[in-house]
Amino acid sequence: MKNILTLKNLHKSLSALANPSKAKILKRFFKTGPGEYGAGDKFLGIVVPEQRKIAREYKVLKLIDLKKLIKSRYHEERMLALLILVAKNAVADEWEQKEIYDFYLNHTRYINNWDLVDLTAEKIIGPYLENKDKKVLEKLARSKDLWERRIAMLATFHYIKQGKTDWPFKIAIILLNDKHDLIHKAVGWMLREIGKRCGENILEEFLQKHYQEMPRTMLRYAIERLDEKKRKFYLAK
Repeated sequence: MKNILTLKNLHKSLSALANPSKAKILKRFFKTGPGEYGAGDKFLGIVVPEQRKIAREYKVLKLIDLKKLIKSRYHEERMLALLILVAKNAVADEWEQKEIYDFYLNHTRYINNWDLVDLTAEKIIGPYLENKDKKVLEKLARSKDLWERRIAMLATFHYIKQGKTDWPFKIAIILLNDKHDLIHKAVGWMLREIGKRCGENILEEFLQKHYQEMPRTMLRYAIERLDEKKRKFYLAK
């Protein structure tokens, strides 16, 4: 008999895939110990490809169901809510996109690890703001919340892929002196992508102005694709 696509049955599907030994590995990988960035998070032990498959199947779920799912104590269930949002957004009209965008920003407290941000911010926040006022990105970048700051940077990946650098650079500058390693990595990654997709000359124009104040990790990520001579130059300074 065909599976009825309800939230209850989705939970059953996840329970059937749960892998306790994998869950233990994921808990360590996502730093869930006391004082770590993912402190207290719980895992079912379900890998992303399996989550994507379920998301495609259950993308008919309503936002009222996703509101329950995204508040789950289990990391994979929150991820699943976000992946379903991404699937919905890809085929949504303008009004539906606004609903999804608002839902996302209203639930950032549950988008609380780097994978949840990285797989979704550029697919939801970036596209919605395409031809709109992007001041919300500055607000997110100045947030006290680590994950909102990462959302701000990763949302600009959508523009980098189009060869646009104004907003990526603007957010990078705001985050230049951030204290958290996960922000250093996110900014460095996006700068590296600018060099890859928009031209190394554009990246180096930015680096010449800012590399001396960039945290070491951020700089290392940003210059990863440059030739050895250039990498040594920036690191030596």
